[in-house]
Amino acid sequence: MENKHLLTTSVALLFLMLWLPLGQQDFLINHWMKIGTYAVPFILIGVFLFLGENYSFKKQNHFRLIALLMLLAYILHQFEEHWIDLFGNHYAFYTYNNNFIRTVLSETDSSINPLSKASVFVINTSLVWLLGFLAIWRSPKHLFPLFSMAGIIVVNAFVHILAAVVNFTYNPGLLTSLLIFVPCYGLFARYILKKYPLNKKNLFSGLLWAFLAHVIMIGGMLAANYYNVISELFYFGILVAWSIIPVFVFNDKTISDM
Repeated sequence: MENKHLLTTSVALLFLMLWLPLGQQDFLINHWMKIGTYAVPFILIGVFLFLGENYSFKKQNHFRLIALLMLLAYILHQFEEHWIDLFGNHYAFYTYNNNFIRTVLSETDSSINPLSKASVFVINTSLVWLLGFLAIWRSPKHLFPLFSMAGIIVVNAFVHILAAVVNFTYNPGLLTSLLIFVPCYGLFARYILKKYPLNKKNLFSGLLWAFLAHVIMIGGMLAANYYNVISELFYFGILVAWSIIPVFVFNDKTISDM
């Protein structure tokens, strides 16, 4: 129980340090994806220490490892999407998406950017990093955060692929969506359906959560930064709240039930 409280406090402290105004926000908003990339080797060191010489797949410890690998996969995706894309452009997703949104809205004022860099920062640190940490923490006893993480991976991949098909052009994040996200989700879904078929409903519920996450992400962004009907801070609160909802959703069938 003490370890559980210590971990909860540590995760809370980590994200408070990311989001609270401690004088570091301008730096983080522009460079958060670099921090995520540089963290990968340290996360891998943690994985190797966690596995150790006597690691066993007993008691479904592999679900925690799967959650961690999903988080690493998403950090690699964020590298292409937000740091350096396939053509060497920096923070290309921000520019690409604002151009796309203005086109859809028939907005001619190029100075209007509904997707702010602060929004990009909070979206990625809440719906990805926070959710990923929750999936690692709650596995294997409570798997819905893991199903949600899998869902956000494949729904995001679908959005990238659909945009590429519709526009017939590359978009930042497309390569890792095709090479990492699609195979990652395919293998995960196949594994669950084959080994733990009672969790089929959870697999689809994770997809629903991820789809609604994208609806909230886009709708809230427009409400806050284009139509100005809510504050951007309120929008950020909704994103964080939606990110932690999977912790409170109980599995229909947990692994321990089988």
